[in-house]
Amino acid sequence: MNVEIAPEVQDALAADRPVVALESTIISHGMPYPQNVAMAREVEAIVRAGGAVPATIAVLGGVPKIGLSDAELELLGSSPDVVKVSVRDLPYVVARGQHGATTVASTMRLASLAGIRVFVTGGLGGVHRGAATSFDISADLTELGQTSVAVVSAGVKSILDIGLTLETLETLGVPVLVNGADEFPSFYSRSSGFAAPMRVDGPTEVAAVLAAKWSLGLPGGVVVANPIPVEDEIPAEEIGVIIEQALGDADRLGVTGKDVTPYLLGRIVEITGGASLTANIALVKANARLGAQIAAEMSLSAG
Repeated sequence: MNVEIAPEVQDALAADRPVVALESTIISHGMPYPQNVAMAREVEAIVRAGGAVPATIAVLGGVPKIGLSDAELELLGSSPDVVKVSVRDLPYVVARGQHGATTVASTMRLASLAGIRVFVTGGLGGVHRGAATSFDISADLTELGQTSVAVVSAGVKSILDIGLTLETLETLGVPVLVNGADEFPSFYSRSSGFAAPMRVDGPTEVAAVLAAKWSLGLPGGVVVANPIPVEDEIPAEEIGVIIEQALGDADRLGVTGKDVTPYLLGRIVEITGGASLTANIALVKANARLGAQIAAEMSLSAG
């Protein structure tokens, strides 16, 4: 596959300087315009402030791009023609010359092709509620099982079945690290009711786990769950009621497949009067800070 790497990203990779991959579905399908573009620019600035080079990933005009210009970020956030692209969709969108926003799974795959080992997102996909009958399980999980990239997130999106997602990650042999907490976070909330599979405290410990995993020849990704800052969280019991309402609305409207997550996130923003969007932006920024620190630690180790 012809992958176009921005010169700044290419130079950083060649010099073993820290690079952080960023997904684009959160821009095109995760937040409304213009907050989405403002968020993308802020997150890139946070990565830079942390000493790393940001590499937002997307498919534009059928070309997978690693690192976007300001104009390309604007296009992603404002154009109605941008489709949501997971790994299975990549060949179709590339062959047809379309614009595509990459999910966690496809961003991981393209980041890995470019040689980027740290990737920051908002929340992980996983096993959907009702998956016993719908078989709706995110490709994020299978990608984590095979692609050697660390994914920094605020945990599994709380609209999903967190318990089954953690069980699936265990089956796939994916280490799940929780930064600075003994409980696994649930996106908008610091709590989920599930214990942290493995606790780490800070980027140095995270980088050590990554180095140990990959030096042992163990392929696949690592989940780095970074709880939303205390001052920005929406308590689990409060957001839980809202999620149930949004799930009921989606069911009544017959929303299925890859349209479910964007619909639910948008509906939750409506119900909360924008509070969930504020929390979402805050957690992405916190993840970007940690991701840049981890990438810097890995770069130091490599040096």
